Amino acid sequence: MTLMVAALAIMMGVSSCGSDDDDEPELALADQVAGSYIGNEVIMVGEDESSNGTATYKFVKSSDSSVDMTIPSSGGGAMTVPPIEVKNIKLTKSGNTITGKLEKYEGMVTNAQGQEKTINLYNVVVMFSEKTVVVTFSLKYGSMPFLMETTFTGNPSICQM
Repeated sequence: MTLMVAALAIMMGVSSCGSDDDDEPELALADQVAGSYIGNEVIMVGEDESSNGTATYKFVKSSDSSVDMTIPSSGGGAMTVPPIEVKNIKLTKSGNTITGKLEKYEGMVTNAQGQEKTINLYNVVVMFSEKTVVVTFSLKYGSMPFLMETTFTGNPSICQM
């Protein structure tokens, strides 16, 4: 009888030992991507490359399924665009890719001279896949006559969390 109980215990243990993923609940989408990402940011104005350099984008959980994104300042001198906070980017998941999209985002920022400027972002797309984030958007800053087309590709900061 003892041998039979032991055999039953082993069989139950083997059959209940599935993937470790079954034991751990999946993190909320926002928790999976929140943090700082360092990488290359390219800004195009018309046909001209306005900026190409290293930048840090930050993503903060605003709900289980959305994040707020901080776009760092860019440009220089009188043409400096201050940091921009983009609120409530809704996230979805397909396979191993988490995506956030906004058709349009409107807000206000204060420049270095203390003036308030309007910002309009269009076609914001954020894609997280395999520890890499790609962000694309078009930005209309203040009364600038041209859109600034931005592409950022980054990886999690080593100092993250």
